This record gives sequence, structure tokens and C-alpha cells, in this order.
Amino acid sequence: MATACRLAAPLGLAPLPRGRASAGVVAVAQCGGSKIPRGVAVRATSGGEGATEDVPEIVKAAQDAWDKVEDKYAVATIGVAAIVALWTVVGAIKAIDKIPLLPGVFEIVGIGYTGWFTYRNLVFQPDREALIGKIKSTYKEITGSSS
Repeated sequence: MATACRLAAPLGLAPLPRGRASAGVVAVAQCGGSKIPRGVAVRATSGGEGATEDVPEIVKAAQDAWDKVEDKYAVATIGVAAIVALWTVVGAIKAIDKIPLLPGVFEIVGIGYTGWFTYRNLVFQPDREALIGKIKSTYKEITGSSS
């Protein structure tokens, strides 16, 4: 008894059209319960019409910054630690959000503090100038710059 084989896409996706295999796709014929490789169609280009050599500015800037780093191990460790810390904080916030009363209380406290900060530092011009001066002096302390 002959069984009909059908052309299937990789990973069990929708079947490919008969007689056509797109570039870079391995076509598989399914006959009964086994899968038999049918053919491979791969096209490699080197600087031809399909290749784009334009790298965005941000990627170039990131590559230059990474090349300037002397202790790449420490920077990578700090990056991983930052991701883990962010993940932990998000988990803690989700856990707090599940407690019935706390999200409402935190929202009220946040609105109250925002109102107090605005009235205390942003409403009147002398207060705004003092806040800007404090921010600039803190920035100078952190960065060590004199400008």
C-alpha cells in the first residue's frame, strides 16, 4: 500500500507549497510516521544586493564604549546583578500588589508625598531655584566635575 508523502515545513509549521523551497529552509517529506530530508536550499551572499552594511549609530556607540572598558568582567557582572535586582524588585512589587489593602494605601501615600513635594519645592520660584542648586551640587559631588 503506497502512502502519499506531503511536503511539510520545519518545526511542524504549515506545509510548504509544492515545487518551491524558499532560501534557507529545509524541506521535509513526511511519509507515514517517518520524516525523510528532501532537500536543502541555501543561498549565501557576500556583499551583494541582500547584504546591508549600515550599522545604526547607537550600535557603533555601544561598540566603541565596550571597547574602551578595561575591566569587562566587572562590567558584565554589574550588568547581570542589575538584571537580577530588577527581576527581584518586580517580583516583590507583584507580591505586595496581591495583598488586598496595601496597594491602595501606597497609592494614597504616593499621591500625598507628590503633593507635598510639589508644594514645597516647585510652586514658588525661590524654592525651585534652591532645588535646582541642590540638584547641581549633588551632581557635581557624584561626578567630581567642576563645571
